[in-house]
This record gives sequence, structure tokens and C-alpha cells, in this order.
Amino acid sequence: MAGIVEKGIEAIIKASGYFTSLIVLLIVLFLFREGISFLGSEPIEEGYALYTSKSNPVQKVTATQIKDIFDQKILLWSELGGSTDSIRRYELDDLKSIFSESELEKNFENGASCVRKLTDSIPGSLILIPKAAIASEDGLHKVHTDKIDLTEFLSGKEWFPTAKPAGLFGSLPLFLGTLLVSLMAILIALPFGMAGAIYLAEIADQKIRNILKPLIELLSGIPSVVYGFFGLVVIVPWIQKTLGLPVGESALAGSIVLAIMALPTIITVSEDSIRTIPSDVRQASLALGASQWQTIVRVLIPYAASGIGAAVILGIGRAMGETMAVLMVTGNAAVIPHGLAHPVRTIPATIAAELGEAPYGGLHFKALFALGCILFLITFITNYIVDSISRKRKLK
Repeated sequence: MAGIVEKGIEAIIKASGYFTSLIVLLIVLFLFREGISFLGSEPIEEGYALYTSKSNPVQKVTATQIKDIFDQKILLWSELGGSTDSIRRYELDDLKSIFSESELEKNFENGASCVRKLTDSIPGSLILIPKAAIASEDGLHKVHTDKIDLTEFLSGKEWFPTAKPAGLFGSLPLFLGTLLVSLMAILIALPFGMAGAIYLAEIADQKIRNILKPLIELLSGIPSVVYGFFGLVVIVPWIQKTLGLPVGESALAGSIVLAIMALPTIITVSEDSIRTIPSDVRQASLALGASQWQTIVRVLIPYAASGIGAAVILGIGRAMGETMAVLMVTGNAAVIPHGLAHPVRTIPATIAAELGEAPYGGLHFKALFALGCILFLITFITNYIVDSISRKRKLK
């Protein structure tokens, strides 16, 4: 009977492991399916098209050029490789004021003919109109846009997905902001975390450890928004006053807040790893004449390298995936960072701030999933590198 129960428990545990692994795999597949579908799309607003005069030699424009046209930064077709005509922009409301209701008809059945008339009479015209208003494109000169590719997405310097009529989806500022804030946070947290773990495991007496260890573990359970409020009220004004900045929301503020948030994880996991080292290892080192500090530095830390590596991985994961605290203290500016004192925006903060406003299934929605894919790959590669280094140190 006992053997049957054990086999049943073993089968349940095994099934739970398979089920959990399957769920994680499906989540990753769903993330990459939505993210990859973003590539190859046209950046122009969904359901709209651009038309110009048949005599205009311009065949294709970029999303940045479209934005500059509608922002009146580009005024001549010659700037796009076309004629010397001025660019005259029109939209659907302009057609309603130019043509009568009888010419357009009730449901824009004559939309295509009206567009043809306007583009033939005004060589420099550029018309943005819903595709639904164009029954046939015969005789029309459609201006195409460059499709979004991986290189443009990764190297683009502007993130402006809500720009009309074409969004800008350059993820480089978000990518660099995430790396800057996260890696700086780990560089701050790791020395303090290791010092705290060594103190608790090897130096502090039992009474102090019994007080400090629960308090440190309690810090890891505090909601991130509370850390964000602390950073906004304490750290941001301190940075602004100390460095003489116009605003204190910066990459440095985000790094300090993330370092504080990562400390409990690094201290707890590292301390547990050091304390589980067999006492024979300590005694052997001391018996050979090593001091306590020599034992800690040259014996215990290398012996616990895998556990310390796990602590670093968990700390990096906490730093790179954090959302609310970073959103509150980094300034939330989607620009390429030029230093720790400048505002930045990270990938998690961008997803949190924009996903609720992005139309489901639209280009902006898919772009945020593509950012999620980048974040997944960054975390995966970073964790793999840290794990590889920890394993090599352990083998040595």
C-alpha cells in the first residue's frame, strides 16, 4: 500500500513539473509570436494610405519622413528626391470641405475619383485617407512606406509609437536605458549584498543574526510601489540637491532604488549559501594557519560561488524586470542616455505605461510585445553569462 501511495505522489510531482514547464514554454511562445508579427508591418496608421500626384516621382518614404512632413519640418518634395513642388497635405476632413456631399456621396463611394481629381489638379498634394474610402486604386499613385525590420527596430533612436500618421518604433533608447539602470544597480548592490551576507554568516553573533535576518527578508516582501515612493520623496530630491540638477529623476535615482530592492535577495541567498558550507571546510582552513578573513575570501566565497551566482542572477532579474519603482524615479524619457544624471526610460516601464492605451492587436500593441522579447533575451543572456562564470569559478 505504501509503495502505491509513493508512486502516486511521484506521478503527481512529475506531472506538476511537466505541466509547469509546458505553461512557461507556451507563455514564451506566445510572447515571441506576438513580437515577431510586429516585424514586416508598415508603420503607417492602420487602415490608412497615402496618395500623391501621378507625376510625382517619389515612390516610398520612411516613418520619420512622414512624421516630419506632418510636423511641417519637410516642406518640399525635393527633400525626398522628388520635384520642387511644395508639399500640400490633405486629410479626409479636407476632402469634405473641398468637394460637395453629392461629389463624395454618402459613404464616400466616389472617394477614389475625388482623390484623383485633387492629385491631378495639385501636383504637390499628399493625401492621407482611410483605405475604406478608396474603392479602387486605379489611376492613383500610392506612396509606400518602408516596412519595419529588425535592424531598424533595434537601432532606431526615436520611440514615438503614437505619432500620427506613422509611428516611430526605435527601441535603442529603451534598450540602453534598461542596461544602464540595471547593471549600475547590480554594481551598487553586489558589494553591499556580499558584505551583508558575509557579516550575517560568519561575523555576527547569533542574537544579532536572529534580529537582522528576518528584517532583511521582510524587505523583499515590500511592494515595489513603496520603494518608488521612497525614491521619489527621498532619493530624487537628494540627487537633485547634491548634483545641482534641474530635476532629480534620472538613471542614477533608478539605479539606487533598484539596488535597494535587490539587496534583500542577494543577502539572503548568499548568506544561506555560505552558511551551508560544511564546518569541516572552515576548520581545515583555520588548521592550516589561515586567518578568518583569509578563510572567508579564499575558501568560503569560492566554495559558495554557485549560490552567490544564483543570488546575482535573482538580483539581476529583479532589477531588469522592475516596473513601477523605475517608472516613478527615472524621469520616463525615451531618449538615448548620456549619463547617470539624465532621465531615461526602461523597457519594463514602457510596457507598463503604454500597454493599457495600445489598441489590442494593433501595431503599437505588437511593438510592446517585441520589447518584451528583447527584455526576455537580455535577461536570459545576462543570467547565462553570470551562471557560466559562477560554474567556472567553482571548478577552479
